[in-house]
Amino acid sequence: MDIKVNSISDIDQELEVTLTYDEIKPEIDEAYRKERKNIALPGFRKGKVPMQMLKKLYGDAIEYKASEDIANKKFWDAVDQEKLEPVSTPKLVDLNFQPGENLSFKVQYEVKPKLELKDYTGLEVEKPVFKLKDDEVEREFQHIIKTNGKFEEAEEITDRNHKIVVNLQRMDSEGAPIVGQRSEDMVIDLSDEKVNPQISDNAIGKKSGETFSFEFVDEHMHGEEKHREEYKYEAEITKIEKLVPPELNEEFFEKVSNKKAKSEDELRQIITENFKNYYDGQSDNIFTNSLLNDVVKNNDFTPPSAYVETILKSLIEQEKENAKKYKQHIPDENVLRESLKTRAEWNAKWQIIMESLVEKENIKVEDSDLEELAKKESEQTGISIEKLIKYYKDSNRTNAVLEEKAIKFLKNNNKVVEVDAEKKAEEAKKKEEESKKKTEKKVAKKKSEDKDEPKEGK
Repeated sequence: MDIKVNSISDIDQELEVTLTYDEIKPEIDEAYRKERKNIALPGFRKGKVPMQMLKKLYGDAIEYKASEDIANKKFWDAVDQEKLEPVSTPKLVDLNFQPGENLSFKVQYEVKPKLELKDYTGLEVEKPVFKLKDDEVEREFQHIIKTNGKFEEAEEITDRNHKIVVNLQRMDSEGAPIVGQRSEDMVIDLSDEKVNPQISDNAIGKKSGETFSFEFVDEHMHGEEKHREEYKYEAEITKIEKLVPPELNEEFFEKVSNKKAKSEDELRQIITENFKNYYDGQSDNIFTNSLLNDVVKNNDFTPPSAYVETILKSLIEQEKENAKKYKQHIPDENVLRESLKTRAEWNAKWQIIMESLVEKENIKVEDSDLEELAKKESEQTGISIEKLIKYYKDSNRTNAVLEEKAIKFLKNNNKVVEVDAEKKAEEAKKKEEESKKKTEKKVAKKKSEDKDEPKEGK
C-alpha cells in the first residue's frame, strides 16, 4: 500500500492511497461471495451460480461496486498506520479502479492544526480579591436562626421579625380605590431585605384588622425613553405571625453545623471560613478564566469547523440533560445552537492550544498523578484505589487530569496581579455609565439634527 499525505492547509489534509490488485484481492473475492448469494441464473438456483460464470457476466460491475467499500476500509487502515487524527467525516474526492491492476483513491478531511505557541508565559493577569464584610457573616447567622425558628400567631406587629397576610388595594392619586387593582391574601415577610422599607416601617405597631399605606415609584427604560409610574397602596392586615427563634444551645449549633460547632463563636467561625473559601474559589476561577482567555487571544486561529461542531453538539446535549435533571423547559435546539456557538469555538481553540502546550512542555499524566487522585476519591467513595485507577485509564478522566496539569503549568509561569474586586467593579460601572451617557448624547444630537433638517418642498 503506497500512502501519501498531502497538506492542503493548516487544517485540511488529503490522503492519497494506491494499492495493487493483489493487495485488495481478498476483499474482491469476498465481494463475489456476497453477490453470489443473491444471484440466480436459468439452470442455477440462487447462490449456486458457478464463480467463473459470475465473473464473466457481472465481474466488472461487482468489482467496481466493491472498490468504494474497499477504499473506505483501506483509508482507516492507512489512518492507523500513519497515526493520523481526522476530526471531520472523511470525503472521498477521487476513486480510480483498474480491474486486475490497481486501486487508487484520495480522501480529504480536517485535522487539528499544529501551533507554534507564543506569549503563554510571563503574562501579568489580574486576580480580584474579595474582602469579607462583617455584616455578611451577621446576615448569614441571622438567616440560620430564622430558617430554624418557627412562626406563632400574634396580635400586634412589634418589629420586623413578623410575617403578615394582607389584602392589597391600589389607590389613585386622590386616594380612591382603583377598580380591578386588588390582591387578597398576600404574604409579606417583614424581615426580608427585598421588602419595600415603607411596608415594614408603616406596619410596625399595627394589629390584625387595621390598615396601613405605602407607596413607591417605578422607573425603567422603554427603548430610549424613561418610563416613570407612581404606585400607592392600602394594606389591610388579616393575619400576624411572630418569628420565635430557636434556643441557642449546644444542640442547636451542632444541628445547624453538622456537628462541627458547639457554640455561637464556633458557628460564626465556620460561616467566616465558608465565605472565605467561596470568595477564594471565585477569585481563582476568574483569574484562571482570564489567564486562559489571554493565552487563547495571543494564539488565536480558526479551528476546524467539524471539531467545533462536535463540541457544539456535546454542549447542546449537556444543556438538554441539565434541563431534564432540574425539570426545566428544554430550550429549542436552534436557540441553544446560536447561544452556545461562541463557547464551542472558544473550547475548540483552547483544547487545541492545550494539546500543543502539553506537547511542547512535555507535560504528561504519570501513574503517580492517578494514584494521588485515586487516594482522595477512594476515601470519599469507598471504592478501591486499583478500581479507580483502571476507571481513569478506561475513561476520559486521564485527559481531564492532563488539562489540570496544563492549567497548573500556566498558573505557575505567569504573574498574578491582585486587584480590589469592589474597586474594580466600581471602575467598570463608572466606565459603563460614561459610555451610556455618550451614547445618549449621540442619540439626542442625532434627533436634534433630524428635527432641524429642512424638509424638501413638494
